[in-house]
Amino acid sequence: MGQMEPYPTDGLPKGIRSRFVEEINGLRMHVLEAGYEEDNRPGILLLHGFPELAYSWRKVMVPLAEAGYHVMAPDQRGYGRTTGWDGDYDGDLFSFRRLNVVRDALGLVHAMGHTEVAVVGHDFGSPIAAWCAVTRPDVFTRVALMSAPFSGTPSLPFDTADNPPAKQSAGYDLYAELAKLPRPRKHYQRYYRTREANPNMWRALQGLHAFLRAYFHYKSADWKGNKPFRLAARTATVMAQMPTYYIMDAADGMAETVAKFMPSVEEIAANSWLPDEELEVYTKEYQRNGFQGGLNWYRSGALGTAEMQLFAGRRIEQPSIFISGASDWGSYQNPGALEQMQDQACTDMRGAHLVPGAGHWVQQEQPGRTVRLLIDFLKG
Repeated sequence: MGQMEPYPTDGLPKGIRSRFVEEINGLRMHVLEAGYEEDNRPGILLLHGFPELAYSWRKVMVPLAEAGYHVMAPDQRGYGRTTGWDGDYDGDLFSFRRLNVVRDALGLVHAMGHTEVAVVGHDFGSPIAAWCAVTRPDVFTRVALMSAPFSGTPSLPFDTADNPPAKQSAGYDLYAELAKLPRPRKHYQRYYRTREANPNMWRALQGLHAFLRAYFHYKSADWKGNKPFRLAARTATVMAQMPTYYIMDAADGMAETVAKFMPSVEEIAANSWLPDEELEVYTKEYQRNGFQGGLNWYRSGALGTAEMQLFAGRRIEQPSIFISGASDWGSYQNPGALEQMQDQACTDMRGAHLVPGAGHWVQQEQPGRTVRLLIDFLKG
């Protein structure tokens, strides 16, 4: 297969261009860019999540550029038209660890001629944006976290030289307890680490386009069952109150899970935030790559623990904001994380906003409101 080509110009909003940046931490990185016509603009780096693309930012990039910013949105490692990553389940998992993905972001910022930028991360892009802010506050001078709260850096044993810690018990096994429920369940992140997750979604019986349509619908405000609330504890019975895209039925893969919530023909026709021609962009990108690159982010979490402990106790001290959809369970899926982010992890949080009329895909479902919140924050 030859080198990937940029997106055709007529497939993007006017004012956004598709390009490649070479030699970014071993990657040939595909980037969508707006506000590139003038030099010396302040930069904004937009980091997408799963199962998304740089294209997920298409509705907010031009308004941010019109507000005076140079806006950069890469297909992150494992996604889209960025190449140089290993997409084999048995391949190089170590390259997907958090701080190496931060290194990707830092390399791109430098390659694009910026010494400092604001960083915005959505879904799994949110912890990457947070770790950008933790590790290089001199470069990532403002941080917006979207849909996934950052609960803080890992800890190291403290004051144990003369006070040895008590021997740890095995602790509560959430995954085992979910499986024991009268209606057996499993956690989606545990499922995403399995070998069968990628083929289940990539080769979904309903077809890839229908799978993605149902997935985006089920996690959006369009599905009226999304009425999130704070969860009291990380126990099986409490966690099982969440929809099945987070706490799945034990017998189902994700393809079977979302198929039960496929929107009607009328609902699809009425969808203005993700019409079928825009969803087709996702379909074509994932048809080529599959999902394993994105799934490797879930599989690699423990691999970087030792180096992440170098930042034990470090907080995000630069200005920060949290934005999520009012119908997004992502704000609450890790009990206590929203509060930890506001009370401990971020020392200069300028607001936590739950946007009405949006579920998990807030910058696509409610781009106008998202842009206003970001510009107010960036210029504040």
